[in-house]
Amino acid sequence: QVQLVESGGGLVQAGGSLRLSCVASERTFSSIAMGWFRQAPGKEREFVAAINWNGGSPDYIGSVKGRFTTSRDNAKNTVYLQMNSLKPEDTAVYYCAARTGGFGSRWLTDYDFWGQGTQVTVSS
Repeated sequence: QVQLVESGGGLVQAGGSLRLSCVASERTFSSIAMGWFRQAPGKEREFVAAINWNGGSPDYIGSVKGRFTTSRDNAKNTVYLQMNSLKPEDTAVYYCAARTGGFGSRWLTDYDFWGQGTQVTVSS
C-alpha cells in the first residue's frame, strides 16, 4: 500500500504560480511512475501530467504545456507540479497518483494509489 499526501494548493490570482508537492510512503518510490490529475466541479477527473520512475519523459495535457512542469526527487520520495501562469480554468482539486509500473500513463485506471487531493483556486 502506497500512501500519498499532497500539499501546496491554495488561492492565487490569474497569472500567479503555485507548486504542488506529493510525498509517497513507499520505500521503492524510485521504481514508481507518478501522475497528476485534476477534477473541477461537475467535471470528470482529467489527466494533467505524468513522469516516469527516473524523471524522464514527462508528459502533459495540451492545455498546461509550457506552463506546468512536473519533476521528482527520489531521495525525498516526492513529486512536484510547478504551475505558472495560472488561469481560472485551472481551478480544480489536484490529485497525485502512483503507478507501480515504472512508466507514466494518461489513463486514470492505470494508477494504483491516489492522494486525497489539494484544492487550487485561481481568481480572475
